[in-house]
Parts: sequence; structure tokens; C-alpha cells
Amino acid sequence: MADDLDRLFERLVRVLAEDTPGRLAVPFPACEVYERLVPYRSNRSILRVATRQDYEMAVLRLLSGERGYASLEPGDIREALRREAGESNADTGLFRQFPDAILSLNRIAAERFLRGDGAYAPPPPSLPLDSPQAGEVVEQPGEMEVDATEQCPYCGETLPAGRKVNFCPQCGQPPSGELRCPACGGEVDVGWRYCVSCGRATGFE
Repeated sequence: MADDLDRLFERLVRVLAEDTPGRLAVPFPACEVYERLVPYRSNRSILRVATRQDYEMAVLRLLSGERGYASLEPGDIREALRREAGESNADTGLFRQFPDAILSLNRIAAERFLRGDGAYAPPPPSLPLDSPQAGEVVEQPGEMEVDATEQCPYCGETLPAGRKVNFCPQCGQPPSGELRCPACGGEVDVGWRYCVSCGRATGFE
């Protein structure tokens, strides 16, 4: 079920997509999220947030990189926001101290929301019915032979030409097929740092 973070990201993606073609791929100052693109006053009913604090918490979570929806630079600011978001009594407006930090959206997550595929967030922690059982052979992400112009759909970097490519050498993501946890073989999504099935680090950061 979608929560405040999902709704904020979806609203941000739709506003940017309607703004200018290609706008989703262009990094922008973090302050644009809460000052111009999805401000609280004109979006609180769409986001279904009860209070300004709930709205600010959603922004804090987005800017901290939760669920891999976005990445904030510099990294030390992102980490500071991530730590604050994890506090039981978080300063939800901390992000306002870093208006010039640069935000980049996860293009795959953005496209999923635009297609109406639903939340990009992890599913409930129970194992899906088709998860590999003990002793089963886990299929690896789809191999593909690429030419010199093929680009990684996640980071946009050029993939090595004339060879089988299981993972992008720049970002570690598979160029095609389902992304699987290297520890248990459970299906994971791009941007997930930990597997929802076994809790092990995916290594696909």
C-alpha cells in the first residue's frame, strides 16, 4: 500500500514529466521539491498528509534516499538526512538547511510510476510463492550482448561492447531481466540495498 513517500515521489515525477520533456533525467536543487514543484499548501490533499510535519517527513525520507527513489549530493548531506529520518524524534525540517544540495531521480522508479505500475517500494516481508526454495537453481539476471551504443538503463553509462553483460560495470545493476539477491535468490528492485527476504546486503548500490 502506498504511503506518504510513495505519493510524494509519484506527484513529483508527474509534475516534472508535465513540465518539460526529458526533465526527469536532469538533476535539480533539492529546494525545488518543497518550494516550487510539490509545495505543501497546494498539494496536501493530493498527498493525503494530515499535517505539515507529515509532509516534511516525506520530503526528508525522499531526500535521504529511502527506497532508492532519489539520490542527493553531496553524499554527506544525504547521510545526515538519512540518520535524522531514522530518529524517533526527527527534525523533519532539517533538509531546509541544505537548499542547494542536488537531487537526481531514479529514472526506472519514475517510469514505473508514470506507467501506473504501482509503488516501487519493497513488498511485504513474506516470501512470494514463486521465490526459490532450498536447493533450487537461481536464474541469473538476463544476459545480453551489447554493441558500442548500448547504455545501462539505470545509470546511462555505455556498456562494454561485443560481450555478454550480466551487470553494468559502472553501477552494478543488470541491464535486463529480474534483479536477484546474490545471497538467497529472492527478487529485489533496483536501488534496494538489502534483500527483503533474507536481509543480506544486495551489493547493487
